[in-house]
Amino acid sequence: MENRSSKDTKIDDNYVWILTDIFLFRNFLKNLARNLFAFFFPKGIPISASENEIALKRVSEVFAAIGNKIEMMDMAEICRAANIPVYWKRAVYVSCSTHQSRPITFADFASWWNRMTSVAHDEAARFMYTLAGPYRDYLTKEDLVPILQDLIETFPGLHFLREAQEFHSRYVETVIVRIFWTVNRSWTGRITTNELRRSNFLEVIRKLESTDDINTITNYFSYEHFYVIYCKFYELDKDHDLIINKMDMAQHCNGALPAQIIDRIFSGAVTRSTAAKRFRKAVETIGYTDFVAFLLAEEDKRHPTSIEYWFRCLDLDGDGLISLYEMEYFYNGVKSKMDQHNIDSMRFDDVVCNPNVISLSDLKKCSLCTRFFNTFINWVKYYEQEANEGERTDGDEELNDWDRYCLEEYEALMADDQDNEEAEDMFVLFEFLENTYFSLSEIVWIL
Repeated sequence: MENRSSKDTKIDDNYVWILTDIFLFRNFLKNLARNLFAFFFPKGIPISASENEIALKRVSEVFAAIGNKIEMMDMAEICRAANIPVYWKRAVYVSCSTHQSRPITFADFASWWNRMTSVAHDEAARFMYTLAGPYRDYLTKEDLVPILQDLIETFPGLHFLREAQEFHSRYVETVIVRIFWTVNRSWTGRITTNELRRSNFLEVIRKLESTDDINTITNYFSYEHFYVIYCKFYELDKDHDLIINKMDMAQHCNGALPAQIIDRIFSGAVTRSTAAKRFRKAVETIGYTDFVAFLLAEEDKRHPTSIEYWFRCLDLDGDGLISLYEMEYFYNGVKSKMDQHNIDSMRFDDVVCNPNVISLSDLKKCSLCTRFFNTFINWVKYYEQEANEGERTDGDEELNDWDRYCLEEYEALMADDQDNEEAEDMFVLFEFLENTYFSLSEIVWIL
């Protein structure tokens, strides 16, 4: 009986290894195919000429119906006819226009369409051509501004933002940081065509056409997420000059960040830059966009870019490894904060049970990377996770950490606004009754 059990176990082990090999081989083939396509078709697999001609014919019919001259307000119809996502429309209009002061004609569009479709064959390549032109193979932050400004001006669910022009640039900046956070995996500050293909960004742009509620698009564009981010920055930016220093950052989350981490955030270690600007300098202040990146990293430490962000902070010497010395340096900052609040904390030797160094790939494979980072970054979150067994769960597995954070914070902000409005109404009523010479006892009775 024992021999049979041992044999069965061996068969099961072999079966598991076979399945693992099949899975790895399938992934290898998928990666190989993707790399081969990228090598041989950097602009996408060519589309048949007839398909492009049919799309152009549909566009010609729209031009004919309107009168052969298209203003910006008519570009949505043109995009639909060409099967271009509607919210590319401003970028398409600018790319087609030879003279910004006059409407575009069908000849303008046809000339642009033929040039574009001759070299750009899939949606990522066409988006790149439309925004960057034929001579550049990457997107900068400035390239995205026109489509986001158009979104503010034409998306039905952003009518309230259209009226508040002072917030337009903040919303645009927030969305751009979120786009680069997810799409620009190379940290260069330049989005490539391949990065577009690997991301869900273009798919999300298409989804904008299927809803009037911008907050259902939690990726990139949510107004509620922007509101939460801006309010968090506004709390720290006391003089409202859109710049915060280390003392301001020390107030975040009621002083949860140790000085060691704040120094690293201001060190330039987490600044996106091109190869030509690889040498980063420490700064005394950071702006709004840097804060957006920090908050994304702080509230969703499972995100691949967040893992890279915090790894860069903890890797003091930039050797690609987090050593015991570096862990102890940052843990001492957390422990010092806890000591200031008279909270018992463990010695570093009791916290770290593995004497080896930690690499970026180790953390990306680790399901408990959030707990690891909290131990060295945020004393409040570290204390909470040590006081509670296991990782925090709210029963809603469909929400990632960032979406859950924004949902909770937005509801709290709305509740605070409601309380402030009620308090203001009571003050106005009390002042009115007082001015009408009611006695204090009569005012209390009326209230």
